Amino acid sequence: MVTTLKHITSIQTGVFAKPVQKGEIVYLQAKHFDENGELTETLYPDLDANSKIHKHLLKIGDVLFAAKGTKNFAAWYENDNMPAVASTSFFVIRLHDKNVLPRYLTWFLNHPSIQALLKAQARGSSIASISKAVLSELEIPIPNLQKQELILKIFELRNKEKNLKQQIENLREKEIQNLLINTIK
Repeated sequence: MVTTLKHITSIQTGVFAKPVQKGEIVYLQAKHFDENGELTETLYPDLDANSKIHKHLLKIGDVLFAAKGTKNFAAWYENDNMPAVASTSFFVIRLHDKNVLPRYLTWFLNHPSIQALLKAQARGSSIASISKAVLSELEIPIPNLQKQELILKIFELRNKEKNLKQQIENLREKEIQNLLINTIK
């Protein structure tokens, strides 16, 4: 089955807020993530709780899509221990279809061909931005849940393989450098 995001989700913009030194709620910003949507730093609560902020609290399974600038990516929210809201850098995509896994949607939005398609439709002279309308009309194939899980498992294993290859390469480089330095001693 193929459908558009607007038929299976609601899409809202993040909230604008001023961070404080110590707060009760985490204010997620694009700077907290790498280009693959992985958190790169420890998060600390930096917003005061108020009624405006509470309306925008993220729920487990919400997918964040960084739509502004050159670093577009999707990430899914899974931390229920620390309440958080998304900044205006993000669209918050909330799935309504239980036949779509949030991680699958995240994987799909981060796929290189989808990223290229979305970037081609970005607008703006100084800061390129992907609009809510463009995101809403994005077509997404929805395989059954078992296939989604299989796709995610293969993707996860491929990432592990790449990481292991990098570790092997780093160790090999160290070994060669040590051999070379030992030959001149």
